[in-house]
Amino acid sequence: MSALYGWIAWRLQRAPSSASVRLLTPLALLAHGALIFNSVLGQGDIRLGFGNSLSTILWLTAVTYWLASQGAPLARLQSWVSGLAGVSVLGMAFLTETHPIPDSQALVLRAHLVVSFLAYGLLAVAALHAVMMTMLEKQLHRGAFLQSGTPPLLTLEAMLFRTIGVGFALLTLAVFSGVFFSEELFGTPLQFSHKIVFGVLSWLVFGGLLLGRHFRGWRGRTALYWTITGFTLLLLAYLGTQFVLEIILRR
Repeated sequence: MSALYGWIAWRLQRAPSSASVRLLTPLALLAHGALIFNSVLGQGDIRLGFGNSLSTILWLTAVTYWLASQGAPLARLQSWVSGLAGVSVLGMAFLTETHPIPDSQALVLRAHLVVSFLAYGLLAVAALHAVMMTMLEKQLHRGAFLQSGTPPLLTLEAMLFRTIGVGFALLTLAVFSGVFFSEELFGTPLQFSHKIVFGVLSWLVFGGLLLGRHFRGWRGRTALYWTITGFTLLLLAYLGTQFVLEIILRR
């Protein structure tokens, strides 16, 4: 699976419109999704760990880019995402430790987890989008020509803010359900852990960016830096905490 993603990434760089890429990409995504389903739900309850959580987020990112690429030439970004998804599949083979989520049969908890992962996936898309736009902007400032088929920066910027808008709405649901319904969801009263603090900070950054865009017309590097900062905080909120606990502290 990792090798297939790597081949897709290589072909997208060389021949973005290749028929074999168009055929094999959805098959790779389906197979990756089946691996995640087996890892997370294969034992009846919900089992999460750093490896399958990271893979789930990058799978959602890859699915989003594949869908978006049907209407816009995004082969360069899609190749990056395919490469990252391939690494995450490989990581699942080594980072196999998972832990069951208490009361994971509860519908409200499952809904919370689905919304949280969707928010992560969409905001990961926005962060990668922002990184590519930063690189393209630097190329233009150096007087370099963009590769043929690259969408205009204004088109990419509009796509970026649409993605952030939907991701922020989902993040709002995830953060506020976790804060105000902690006992119903997790069986424990709210505790101000690193996860809650970084999650709220990320929500404030993305909310501030959308307000700045609406009232002050923020764009360009200001918008890109806020996007990358917001997603970095979101990474620290969940995956960062999991990485420290599972990989470094072995808990």
